[in-house]
Amino acid sequence: MAQHNDLGRWGETTAASFLLEKGFKIIAKNYRSWQSEIDLIVSKDDLLIFVEVKTRTGTAFGMPEEFVNATKAKLIMRAAEQYIFDADWENDVRFDIVSILRLPDGSTDIRHIEDAFSR
Repeated sequence: MAQHNDLGRWGETTAASFLLEKGFKIIAKNYRSWQSEIDLIVSKDDLLIFVEVKTRTGTAFGMPEEFVNATKAKLIMRAAEQYIFDADWENDVRFDIVSILRLPDGSTDIRHIEDAFSR
């Protein structure tokens, strides 16, 4: 498997653990609909949150969260609409990004950007 796929899988696992520690409940991982995938679907209280995880090993081309462009956001929102319909969800939703930077010394810098698509 390609090294970037391994990094992505590691990032999604790291993000899930991070969110669990913050009190979120994991509903689904790698939800696929149409031509898009939602990395994590989590909930907290009466809120359903669709999470895009971006993991990088450096910032030469920008911070990880900067790689979620408008096209990607639209694809995620389209998949979320399908999930909301299938789950018959009637409460509020939000779209977040978990940005993970794996540093050369093995440490990580994790940023949780709430309501990321409304900015």
